[in-house]
Amino acid sequence: MANIEATYYPQSGFLAVLGAGESGVGAAILAKDKGFDVFVSDKGGIAEQYKSTLIAEGIDFEQLQHSEARILQADLVVKSPGIPEKAPLVQALKASGIPVISEIEFAAQYTDAKLYCITGSNGKSTTTMLTYYMLQKAGVNVGLAGNIGKSFALQVARSDFDFYVLEISSFMLDDMYRFRADVAVILNITPDHLDRYEYQLENYVASKFRILQNQREEDYFIYCMDDEETMKALPAYTTKAMRLPFTQQQVLVQGAFLDENKNIVINIPNKETFEMNIEELSLQGKHNVYNNMASGLIGKAMELRNQTMKESMSSYVNIEHRLEHVACIGGVNYINDSKATNVNSVWYALESFSPDIILIMGGVDKGNDYEMLRDLVKAKVKAIVCIGKDTVRIHESFEDDADVIVNSSSMQEAVEMASHLSKKGDTVLLSPACASFDWFRNYEERGDKFKEAVMAL
Repeated sequence: MANIEATYYPQSGFLAVLGAGESGVGAAILAKDKGFDVFVSDKGGIAEQYKSTLIAEGIDFEQLQHSEARILQADLVVKSPGIPEKAPLVQALKASGIPVISEIEFAAQYTDAKLYCITGSNGKSTTTMLTYYMLQKAGVNVGLAGNIGKSFALQVARSDFDFYVLEISSFMLDDMYRFRADVAVILNITPDHLDRYEYQLENYVASKFRILQNQREEDYFIYCMDDEETMKALPAYTTKAMRLPFTQQQVLVQGAFLDENKNIVINIPNKETFEMNIEELSLQGKHNVYNNMASGLIGKAMELRNQTMKESMSSYVNIEHRLEHVACIGGVNYINDSKATNVNSVWYALESFSPDIILIMGGVDKGNDYEMLRDLVKAKVKAIVCIGKDTVRIHESFEDDADVIVNSSSMQEAVEMASHLSKKGDTVLLSPACASFDWFRNYEERGDKFKEAVMAL
């Protein structure tokens, strides 16, 4: 539900920030620099690094509570994307007509930099990082922000970039109104975080398509023609931006496609054509062809040199916790894909490796439908080792497809079990399909514990 008042938010006065993580503290610093009276409130504990930053900046804050009466005096509220709209305090703010916006929305009004914005259910981080890497190699003065890197607001306040590559989540988009992307990318849409969207896929889709709002004729909209939900929703959303689709299933006059020789071909009107064989890509697998197509379209829209793009796409190394190769021990490859917190991410991971796979999965189930994994599990997975608290549905879903399904009581035990179940030539893959908040603080800690356990074998 759009917060109508948010389109008319004030430029001065009392600003409250809800959440004191990376985005919240960055927003607080930018707000202070712009002359707001700033108060930061976090219902949980504030990490030491952020607390010391707030103290050093002279910004008033509280932790382990929300002083509701004080926050309801705010002229403007910047909310952490992790706080749901249904939270009582957010509901009270909106009932009082107080605009509630995201850090990205707040910061964008204070920069003239070009904004290249990437959203989607899967591949966001890889595509964002690849694009950032490509622009850096081209000598572009570029920042990296959003769901990844340093706070966008902090960089707007204290850095001076001409371009930003932003990884944008649906939670951020929900609180964005005036924001305009010079390039908007929707990689794909699959059911995820539906608990935040009343378990209605169309609500989640609508959230993703907010990335198109306010685009102009000189802007670009990049999307996947092979993605069912994107294409189903597309007719309902208009944009003035130039449309640049990408596909692996047909030839296009405008956009990116695969030719019969497995070359990625990129055609944008009035730009030089780009071609590169998929064998030359540093990131292999069908899903990474899509990621490279999306990044390549951004590069060509910016008129980067073909040689620079090829060098970037052939030398980029994937981000930590996303199909990250940890070690090869006794001929067994150990892969850390802890960032795979939904079923579709696991599908991509399984699609990237040949049999035989020992799959470590589980955690906090977000209402997962495991049906789409069954064929791949049947064809490629020889054993499943469950981690976390929600293991019943994994057993129920795959009891007919995997020969072995076992539970573990810790990440160390899970890795040891996987090691015993594997033989030379196998792959042990941590790709959980679930959130991490039962055993771990976040997916990074989960991935780090996996790596520690692997190195201890």
